[in-house]
Amino acid sequence: MKEVFHYKYDDLFNPTLKALHHLGGSGSIDEIEDVVASDLNLSDDQVNEIHRGNTSKLSYRLAWARNYLKRYGLLENSSRGIWALTEAGLKTTKVDQEKVKRKVVSDDRRQSLKSKTKSNDIPTETEVNEELEKYTWQELLLEELQKIDPSAFERLCQRLLRELGFQNVEVTGRANDGGIDGKGMLRLGGVLSFHVIFQAKRYKGTVSPSIVRDFRGAMVGRADKGLIITTGNFSREAKREASRDGAPPIDLMDGKDLAEKLKELGLGIDIELVEKVIIKNDWYRNL
Repeated sequence: MKEVFHYKYDDLFNPTLKALHHLGGSGSIDEIEDVVASDLNLSDDQVNEIHRGNTSKLSYRLAWARNYLKRYGLLENSSRGIWALTEAGLKTTKVDQEKVKRKVVSDDRRQSLKSKTKSNDIPTETEVNEELEKYTWQELLLEELQKIDPSAFERLCQRLLRELGFQNVEVTGRANDGGIDGKGMLRLGGVLSFHVIFQAKRYKGTVSPSIVRDFRGAMVGRADKGLIITTGNFSREAKREASRDGAPPIDLMDGKDLAEKLKELGLGIDIELVEKVIIKNDWYRNL
């Protein structure tokens, strides 16, 4: 029987703080998630339980925990997705969950009043939680990718690798080939070159360690590096298997990483910047 993930987002305030202190004051989202999962002794079923689309319940609720702690003044984050303890956060090892939630909701209320929002339009905590249920653009993109033909997804991965600087990228997917869907070559500095094979896994759910092991077996003697690209995510065991000591390492690109790369390269994604017009009243009054 599968174990269910039962922690609410506010239950993760203190585990998040503890994880960042453990990591030396800063860490990536994956690092924080791994430490929290270990600290709470979560089972693989609990870690991998899906909330919606491609997002696990753990990832989803940790995102809200980080958001609340940031608005409480204990965390900050960079554009590269690194989260860090603020000066106040470095001095704080534990918080009162209810106090954090009350302050964030109170700040929302004050901000709404400043914006002249009608009092009955001020978001309640229930409404805030409902807002969390909306799909992110990454989830919408991954849903679309999961609908396309597997061969089209292989071609997308081929294009992606070319855009990232790989040369001689070919889709070679054949039956009984250990999951190898293509190959290419990456040249560094015009001097060193690495032969790479890749697996394009258009997948909804969690990739297991057995897939990584099988792919590694097919890779040995045929390439210097292996890469698995998926629209899903990788279990903790799959990640450990990919970097297991004594075995050729396998690089992993999960759905979120794939979505960010497609956005960065503008492959099937357009970014619209909204124009904001500000009227400078004083300028007119001083004519």
